[in-house]
Amino acid sequence: MTFVPAIADQRFVLDHVVGLDEIARHERFAAASADTVEAVLEGIGAFAEGEWAPLAIAGDRVGARWTTEGVVMPEGYRAAYQAYVEGGWGTIGVDERWGGQGLPFVVQAAVLETLGTANMGFALAPILTVGAIEALAHHGTPEQQASYLPKLASGEWTGTMNLTEPQAGSDVGALRTTATPRGDGTYLINGTKIFISFGDHDLADNIVHLVLARTPDAPAGTRGISLFLVPKVRLDGAPNDVRAVSIEHKLGLHASPTCVLSFGDNGDCVGELIGPEYGGMRAMFTMMNNARLNVGVQGVQVAEGATQKAAAYARDRVQGARDGAPAAIVEHADVRRMLLRMKAQTMAARALVYYACGQVDRATLGDAKARERLEMMTPLAKAHATDLGNEVASLGVQVHGGMGYVEETGAAQFFRDARITPIYEGTNGIQAADLVGRKLSLANGGAFADLIADLRRDARHPALVRLVDACEAVGRRLQGASADDRQAASYPFLTMLSVASCGWLMERQAAVSTADAVKRAACAFYLDQIVPEALGLEAAANASAEVLYALPAGAF
Repeated sequence: MTFVPAIADQRFVLDHVVGLDEIARHERFAAASADTVEAVLEGIGAFAEGEWAPLAIAGDRVGARWTTEGVVMPEGYRAAYQAYVEGGWGTIGVDERWGGQGLPFVVQAAVLETLGTANMGFALAPILTVGAIEALAHHGTPEQQASYLPKLASGEWTGTMNLTEPQAGSDVGALRTTATPRGDGTYLINGTKIFISFGDHDLADNIVHLVLARTPDAPAGTRGISLFLVPKVRLDGAPNDVRAVSIEHKLGLHASPTCVLSFGDNGDCVGELIGPEYGGMRAMFTMMNNARLNVGVQGVQVAEGATQKAAAYARDRVQGARDGAPAAIVEHADVRRMLLRMKAQTMAARALVYYACGQVDRATLGDAKARERLEMMTPLAKAHATDLGNEVASLGVQVHGGMGYVEETGAAQFFRDARITPIYEGTNGIQAADLVGRKLSLANGGAFADLIADLRRDARHPALVRLVDACEAVGRRLQGASADDRQAASYPFLTMLSVASCGWLMERQAAVSTADAVKRAACAFYLDQIVPEALGLEAAANASAEVLYALPAGAF
């Protein structure tokens, strides 16, 4: 696999988009000195290049394997994961109270980007563990935190999220898994969960499952859901009554076992309540909101990897002529168009996601406006970055031509791996619905107005100015529109606002990248060509839902 850590652009975005130096002035993140962050980026780059990238092809072609004894990962994966643990890479963003390094969330995101660009499926394991740490750090008891967080922080144990059931996907309130009190403060868990990433594996000695379930007489719907901590191995060393029934045969991400988990087949699956009874959704969203940003990071991962591979192929593949002489395909205008678009979209996705992650850190420091901005940016970062990951991976196949459709080149793996990212952690349609249904009215519309004000204050490119104006007009219309009309407009509006935000961040980078020809060219391409495209979505964002409901359901 062609893989070079994107350290220079990561550092640039941390400095000029996130403003990491400002965050590091606060005592909470004092460890994030420029030298430390540089060492982290370079260290994880060398580690990922040497330990994880070489396993990416085997992860795809061999993949995780289900056995009656549990899920077995491909050869070399356990050793590479143990090297990750021993290197302390899981501790980057964890509070020092639990053995972490206390660095900002955005630095942890950069670490995850590098790991995932090297091996996207493998890197899903630490992403999930980060989410489990978030939930326990905010909602666990002191005893739960002391027992589980140090092991999760180090990566010695991994974590999972268990929401989905066969009849309860996006409609979480329909779940049926039960939790029955045992009389000693613990519960017997019984039920089946599906689509559980890294629900079982042989990388670590324990897996900490966070499971949504219903206690007896719980209210219907999401109001009656509680969250439970269910380890694969109990603290006394006894195995818990949870097993992987099967793993899914998937389009991509073959190095990430997607499990069907059965809890309580023998009536002895013991779990502990996390937070208050019926507080499951609140606790789960603590981990899910940041997990959505980390899925946005996956969009950056796949875009960076696909771009690197396509550029390397284009430089080497001689085909046709330019100016009367044989030429590598990188010399042809249409290939350059695709490559420059890939670079521009990758840089835009990184800027958008890192900017949102930086708001996590500012909110941690007590900045109320940052918390509002984070609420606004989360659906954009998750949805748009993963859309871009898919676009860039598809362009990567196209740059390879016919060889891109052949598995041996590796271009198709990015395309297959990317496709899940707009689906899990809340589909991108759900992100768009969240944007128009909840985020537009946040702070009585003030959060949206503040974002528009920032975009308008800084925008200089004429197309970006026009797009910001269009976003404001559509957003104001949707604030007073019917529910159906808001939903009909939600996706084109999300894309418009995402591109406007990316354009804002790209223009900011262009202003300070005088010595970086690649950055300047990518920013110019983005503002000149991609921003105007988003203006074409204004008609769809202003259309009523009437046309969508003109046909009866059966006509589809």
